[in-house]
Amino acid sequence: MSRIDNCGTEIPSESSKPIGTTTTGVVKKCRRVFVAVALLALGACTVPIDQATDKSTGFLKELPEGVALIAAPYQNLEEVIFKPEDGCYWYRHVGPVETTMLPLRTVEGRPICTQLSAKPTVSS
Repeated sequence: MSRIDNCGTEIPSESSKPIGTTTTGVVKKCRRVFVAVALLALGACTVPIDQATDKSTGFLKELPEGVALIAAPYQNLEEVIFKPEDGCYWYRHVGPVETTMLPLRTVEGRPICTQLSAKPTVSS
């Protein structure tokens, strides 16, 4: 028999527990992974419905909480837009040479986007 430990790896043991039984220790060790996955899923599945934008600047008045939680800290979260054409959040980056819009990213470097719904095909 074996037991599951360290977030899913099987370790042989003499235990009489059935394979796949989770213990409190496994849950404690994997808590960070579970939280990170949950936050990413929350941010990725949040579809912006009628998000309020500032008419004078075009930036979002308030960033969705799930997006703000998973965004990397070095980005300007005060000047963010949502582009419906790609389903991603973009922020205004002011550099030493130019000011440009860059994709809002997570700490791991992944862009923060929503899932685009499939567009119906047009037949002629």
